[in-house]
Amino acid sequence: MAHAPAAAARGVKHEAAQTRQFWPLALGAIGVVYGDIGTSPIYAFREAAVAATGEATVAHATVLGILSLIIWSLFLLVTLKYVFVLLRADFNGEGGTFALMALAQSVAQRSKHIILLLGVGGASFLYGDAAITPALSVISAVEGLKVIAPSFDKAVVPLSLAVLIGLFAMQRRGTAKVAALFGPIILLWFAIIGTIGIVCVAEEPRVLAALNPIHGATFLLHSGLIGFTVLGLVFLAVTGAEALYADLGHFSRKPIQAAWLVIALPALTINYMGQGALVLGNPGAIENPFFLMFPGWALWPVVLLTTVATVIASQAVITGAYSVTRQAIQLGLLPRLGIRHTSEEVAGQIYLPRVNSLLLLAVLLLVAVFKSSSALAAAYGVAVTATMITTSLMAFFVFWRLWRWPIWQSAALILPLFVIELVFFTANAIKILEGAWVPLVISIAIMLVMLTWIKGTSILNMIARKQDTTLDWLVHTLEKKPPHRVSGTAVFLTGNPQVAPSSLLHNLKHNHMLHERNIVLTIKTADVPRVSNSERVKIESLSDTFTGVTLAYGFMETPNVERGLQLCRKRGLNVDLAATSFFLSRRVLRPTSRSRMPRWQERLFIWLAGSAQDATTYFHIPAGRVVEIGTQIAV
Repeated sequence: MAHAPAAAARGVKHEAAQTRQFWPLALGAIGVVYGDIGTSPIYAFREAAVAATGEATVAHATVLGILSLIIWSLFLLVTLKYVFVLLRADFNGEGGTFALMALAQSVAQRSKHIILLLGVGGASFLYGDAAITPALSVISAVEGLKVIAPSFDKAVVPLSLAVLIGLFAMQRRGTAKVAALFGPIILLWFAIIGTIGIVCVAEEPRVLAALNPIHGATFLLHSGLIGFTVLGLVFLAVTGAEALYADLGHFSRKPIQAAWLVIALPALTINYMGQGALVLGNPGAIENPFFLMFPGWALWPVVLLTTVATVIASQAVITGAYSVTRQAIQLGLLPRLGIRHTSEEVAGQIYLPRVNSLLLLAVLLLVAVFKSSSALAAAYGVAVTATMITTSLMAFFVFWRLWRWPIWQSAALILPLFVIELVFFTANAIKILEGAWVPLVISIAIMLVMLTWIKGTSILNMIARKQDTTLDWLVHTLEKKPPHRVSGTAVFLTGNPQVAPSSLLHNLKHNHMLHERNIVLTIKTADVPRVSNSERVKIESLSDTFTGVTLAYGFMETPNVERGLQLCRKRGLNVDLAATSFFLSRRVLRPTSRSRMPRWQERLFIWLAGSAQDATTYFHIPAGRVVEIGTQIAV
């Protein structure tokens, strides 16, 4: 009984700590998670209304119909699917396409390959989104200058290119310090767009009728093919919803939900209504309703704030591309790429130079080719809707198999959302010739790279298995008839702890010697986002001179051999890195006429393998202690 007050006190302190963390996390979620969807009002309503009217006078029913479609898309796709349902489908606290894929695969039996394809497809489409979001967001913000003075028209593209180059150039410095400003700035953004929305709605309160979904349904039924085109542009209002789920591990479920329900959703809804109210009272405002909501004296600061907000929105997407790439590398879906940590405190703050360069090139080409937000808007949507569809399919499997919902209950929730997303996808697909092919091509190219890497590594593993020697047999043989011994410790890396490392075999074959102490090291990627240090190291004594060590890392972590071996000291294995040599096997691939892949895919895989970052750098192995032994393999 004496322990009860102490336990109660600890419980109260824990709740107080959670409360203290809740609001900072919610503020951070406003800045990072909702930056993309929060800047959609700049262009979403305008593009949909212009498509419906051809810049002619906008009918009252058309305004209410478009607003109704936007508002109910926010309610159903964002609020219901992501905020209330998918945020509960976390994998050890993490979210996103690969986390959902891992959840589904954990209970899959015969459908693992299908789920893998869905996961690869969903992740690939995210890259299409990552390329077009910065281009569309920044150019739409800079276009606000044309509202101040039409003469700024020629400066829009050069200024947009300059902003984007500056944005991508700052990535190498890290976003840890800048991220601290994201929340307050986007909070200010939501406060301003919500306030101006209230002012406009107060002048035209009849716009509140758009809350009735019948207006949206009536518009679609009576507008024919034009309505279908408009629907594709209405989807611009919900782009960025995937960030809700992808950033789950950074902010946790309740702060993300609170930030959406209390701040983002009300501000977005009232701003869209404000734009509709403005157009009802002044049909000419359809040219740029977002900026024309503001009085003339406020345009300069609003354009500046809009540009900053779109840069933040773009930053969130770029960071997301880095995170997805790291997860893909850890899961064996992409070759090793250089990863730099830009913060000692925040593990998620990373920078991938190659991904950054490729994204910058794609974004600059998009701005230079399309030249306006209206043209870019036509290219937007296909990749995002495709990602949502793959997410819904995997979510259905999780609800049915993992959560053990009845199949009718899983279908009752997912099927209506899937149909809505399919309609949105079709509506966006009809814009393929207008530019929607761009993110589609990017996504398909990434998908082909991932599938090629998966197939190529599978073939390499098959070839390696034919030449395998079991580690137990080799250790027994060497202990029975030992070769010449040299002082120190040797570490041999292997992908399979049951098989003798090829670097060990080649070292024996060519050097005819063995160290006094030998460690067979395996680096394993676990099916969880992160592995605690207490579970990271597994040590097994193989003989008097051989020790097996396994270092486990989650698919959201970057392996670090140096730190991993330091953890071994707590388990009784003291490794002096200054007296240790690391033996790595470097495989040189060459084409063959008997390849199991088409010629183009074989060449692509060889190029990918050659462009991969070397194991020394990627696994953080002390460079001065590495011995590489090369082998040639025909694929």
